[in-house]
Amino acid sequence: MTTEIGRLGVWAALDGQSPDENVAFAQQLERWGYSALWIPEAVGLDPFSTLGYLAAHTEKLVLCTGIANLYARDPMTMKAIHKTMSQLAPGRFVLGIGVSHKHLVSNARGHEYKKPVPAMRDFLDAMEGAIYMARPPEEDAPIVLAALRPLMLKLAATRTRGAHPYFVTPEHTRRARERMGPDAWLCPEQKVILETDPGRARAAARNAMAIYLRAPNYQNNLRELGFEDADWADPAHASDRLVDAIVAWGDEAALRERIAAHHDAGATHVCIQPIRPDGAMGIDRDVLEALAPGA
Repeated sequence: MTTEIGRLGVWAALDGQSPDENVAFAQQLERWGYSALWIPEAVGLDPFSTLGYLAAHTEKLVLCTGIANLYARDPMTMKAIHKTMSQLAPGRFVLGIGVSHKHLVSNARGHEYKKPVPAMRDFLDAMEGAIYMARPPEEDAPIVLAALRPLMLKLAATRTRGAHPYFVTPEHTRRARERMGPDAWLCPEQKVILETDPGRARAAARNAMAIYLRAPNYQNNLRELGFEDADWADPAHASDRLVDAIVAWGDEAALRERIAAHHDAGATHVCIQPIRPDGAMGIDRDVLEALAPGA
């Protein structure tokens, strides 16, 4: 029953598809040989209802939140969800928890956004101590934290199964592995675009990156990686060097090389986010088929 995260998964927002379409998508990922599907929580679908539904219609795909916002529910509720999903999908669920971003917490949800590491530590403590009186699962599903910088990475390694860094580079993966030690899971997200034309590829990449480049959490992490404010002064026109570092684009070989770079840097598992080459919203199934582990 122990959860095996595997080497290569997919990160995808499913909000634009119907429940039946999401089931078909998850089933296709299984046929292609991907080990896991990661879905976000922001201002759309409830991740746990969605993953519970997908668990009932798939056989082996590991279903992960990337991430569930700790401000969206109290620790007792999160513990109940963790235990329930552990029971509904034994060996096939990973609870990814994160602090999200101030604009999504304070502006969209109306909560007080606290310092990330103390807030996460307090939440984990409260989860651990929360009352849960239902029949427990035979085994609790792994928990990972959305972690970018040293203190949160350390917390992920010491209090949970590991970390799920988002919007990062292979160099970040190398540094994270050094900070977390050899045993913790390290599951970075990597955006991929199957497009060899530099202009088209970078235009699509910039469209996908712009929303994240406005978030202080990601800006601070990029500064630690050696990027400068000038690289994203206009988030819609990020520098080529930043675009190329965050988004892998090119032919199949180039994309596989970037995935391998994360593994070589110490990643346990890489989840690829398939960006459409035309820059439109939605999932590019062509790149997922091209990179399919079982192909």
